[in-house]
Amino acid sequence: MNKITKTLLILAAVSACALAGVMLYATQIGNGNLPAADPKGYTTIEANGLSFAVDIRGDKTGTPVILLHGFPESAVMWDKFMDELTAKGYYAIAPNQRGYSAGARPDDVEQYQLKYLTSDVIAIADQLELKQFHLIGHDWGAAVGWQVAAENPDRVISYAAISVPHIDAFGKAYREDTAQFESSAYIRFFQKPILPEFMMAKSDYERLRSIWSQHDAAEIEHYVGILGQEKALTSAINWYRANFAVFTNGLDVGKVNVPVTFIWGNQDHALKRSGVDDTKNYVEADYKFIEMDAGHWIIQEKYQELTGHLLDHLAKYRQVSI
Repeated sequence: MNKITKTLLILAAVSACALAGVMLYATQIGNGNLPAADPKGYTTIEANGLSFAVDIRGDKTGTPVILLHGFPESAVMWDKFMDELTAKGYYAIAPNQRGYSAGARPDDVEQYQLKYLTSDVIAIADQLELKQFHLIGHDWGAAVGWQVAAENPDRVISYAAISVPHIDAFGKAYREDTAQFESSAYIRFFQKPILPEFMMAKSDYERLRSIWSQHDAAEIEHYVGILGQEKALTSAINWYRANFAVFTNGLDVGKVNVPVTFIWGNQDHALKRSGVDDTKNYVEADYKFIEMDAGHWIIQEKYQELTGHLLDHLAKYRQVSI
């Protein structure tokens, strides 16, 4: 072995060790270091072999409303609205979904596919003995809600989706609309291992904190307290990894045959108008579209206006046998 070859081999070995060290550091940062814990006062519900932390409020004889959060939030996004719901006689249920509950963080990426996420909603409803319920979802919670509503018209009284179009409409927009494809670059970035977690968690979750542009300090600390737990951030990002084919190939959820109100903020940088406008073609029951002058975090940005629309929607379809 000549001197040059030997030197190159040494440099390669040093580079490999350095890369391994960097990857280990990134993994440690991205993995989180807080102990697994659920919010105080939440009810633990066993469903699909997992333990979900669920915020439950109101009289169980009231009309049930299940509320689904998105990324990167938790059931606490519905905190104020749940009090309004219970004051009007509703039975409000907001689970920390798969990945966000300490006892519901499977290691396998495939376990975060939509078919499992939607199954969780029905399983939680079954555990609470809810024959029928109203459903409201935001962001990924809205995506889950679209499929729950499409597959369970006998269980879902009505559906209100916030920000996210019908999954089939969004998938079509992702594939055919350049503006939507470009705005979804973050989805493709999330397919990388380790790096997304590291980028969001480094410097005390500086980048993650910047996402919550309309949230107050207490709400942000609540989210960091969840996503800073070991494997929690990876579990949350795994929703994107497990369902990437939904965007690239389509899922064919099918049409929804329950009353729907779809609310979208026209300043939402992640969700463009093409999928929004197409959503009406995927609803066969009563459909109402509401466009708001707001961004993605509508409930924080325009709380009174948004919740007014939601309460009107619920009141319209409340008189249904349960």
